[in-house]
Amino acid sequence: MSENIFDLTGKVAVAVGGTSGIGKAIALGFARAGATVVSSSRRQQMVDATAAEIEALGSKTLRLTSDVQDRSSLQNLCDQTVAQFGKIDILLVTAGTLKKEPSVDVAEDEWMRIIDINLSGSFRANQIFGRQMIKQGFGNIINTGSMTSFVSFAQVCAYNCSKAGVKMLTETLATEWAEHGVRVNAVAPGVFRTSLNTKVLDIPERMEAIVKRTPMGRIGTLDEMVGAAVYLASDAAKFVTGITIPVDGGFLAKGI
Repeated sequence: MSENIFDLTGKVAVAVGGTSGIGKAIALGFARAGATVVSSSRRQQMVDATAAEIEALGSKTLRLTSDVQDRSSLQNLCDQTVAQFGKIDILLVTAGTLKKEPSVDVAEDEWMRIIDINLSGSFRANQIFGRQMIKQGFGNIINTGSMTSFVSFAQVCAYNCSKAGVKMLTETLATEWAEHGVRVNAVAPGVFRTSLNTKVLDIPERMEAIVKRTPMGRIGTLDEMVGAAVYLASDAAKFVTGITIPVDGGFLAKGI
């Protein structure tokens, strides 16, 4: 084991949804820890911009788009990464979406869209990259849950259910794939301002409720997500699988 057990030097990481928000912050954290990092999302411009930041940190990368709703794009991302770097040690899946509206008004196609991106999309990425990792005999998947993997938030029913599903997906695959040398874990961000939730956080009563519920009395900053993900990606966590780590300022711990 490396003298620094959190060192990712020599590891190859792919970050699906890794060009903005939490995914980008973690991808850059992987690069700072020494990994080769391929950050991918749907928009080539964002892929290119993130790749430039990764390279500026001294990491190698590729400029490949992907979409968790498009299985062929995920397969191409996996295949091209293996062709270039010979393996994939780490998969981070952070792609996701939500829409806030009363559950009684949610249209079925909107429900299906959110479930498909957040839950089915995570499954597609896990399955495709998991096959490669099983073939290799090693690998490490980090999914992205939410506070709603554990508790409900009002008026985001499909999101709640999708993220509860991601937690169970993580536990199920961890159980199945441990014998193949593949670890599967997840991080569960508390409230961090991202493009996904900024409109919700701009509602004063919503922000006030979140801050009151959070013992640390604030929302998180993106760099505060990095440590938990680097830990799960590193040899420090080599006997850790099937867990979802909240990074939430104490949100889940607080009762009355």
